[in-house]
Parts: sequence; structure tokens; C-alpha cells
Amino acid sequence: MWYHMHRILIDKELCKGCKSCVLACMLRHSDAKDMYTLDLDNIDTEARGHIEFDKDNKPVPIFCRHCDEPECVMTCMSGAMSKDKESGIVSYDSTKCGSCYMCVMSCPYGLLKVDDRTKQYILKCDLCKDEEYPRCVANCPTGAIQLQKEEVYVE
Repeated sequence: MWYHMHRILIDKELCKGCKSCVLACMLRHSDAKDMYTLDLDNIDTEARGHIEFDKDNKPVPIFCRHCDEPECVMTCMSGAMSKDKESGIVSYDSTKCGSCYMCVMSCPYGLLKVDDRTKQYILKCDLCKDEEYPRCVANCPTGAIQLQKEEVYVE
């Protein structure tokens, strides 16, 4: 059966560290109507990705890879982490989460984190699944963050 898989690709050479991707993610996961009303001091306004700096002090975007064989899904004992076979999107269901943080500890990219307010829920990229493009991709001015769509055959 053919599936349409989605994956975020990063070209760190194009990243300027502007954090437009981070702000777009924060806006997507907040109650703010636009960037001007986004409360950056609100601990409930957290991005699912971030920008780090490498040993040469160059910016590196860090986003969920929605891995082919996601460690977060394999180590999740409650079933809160799952991978959709059709889209390839790795999702988090807070209603099933037991707050064991195995997913956080197992992510090879160090991407998953616990929410700042309750320390019970995992902040996880959902690829803005209800939109044509993830906000981080749509708001990157340099093209450093791209969405790869590919057809994959799975038996």
C-alpha cells in the first residue's frame, strides 16, 4: 500500500537564527490571534522546536524528525506516543500519558520536553497536521526548514 509520508528537513547552512520558526510554532500553539498579541512571557506559550548553536556559534534548527522508527514511540509504555502509518507523523495523546518521561529520555535529538506549567505533559511537534504546511516551514524566510513529502510503499 502506498502512503504519503511527511518529514521536516533542515539545511543548517541556510539558517540565520532569526527564530521566525520558533515564534510561528509558539503562535500556533497559543490562544493569541497574531504575532503582536503573542505573550512571550506566558509559560503556556512554548514552541515544539528550537534553535541551538553549534561549536562555531552557528544556529542549528532542532525539530522533530518524525523518525521512521521513533524511539519515543517504542519506549512509551502507555501508548501516548504513536506513529501514523499513512502520514508518518508521530503524535502524542496527553490523555494516555503516564508522565514517565521515557519518550523524553529516549529521543536521540533531545527534542521532546515536559511542559513548564504542570510538568506532566510532553510538548511534541504535530507538523501542524490540520494545515497544508507546518508553521515553522511556512515562516522560515531563508528556506532552511523544508517539508519533504514522499510516497512510500509499505506491505
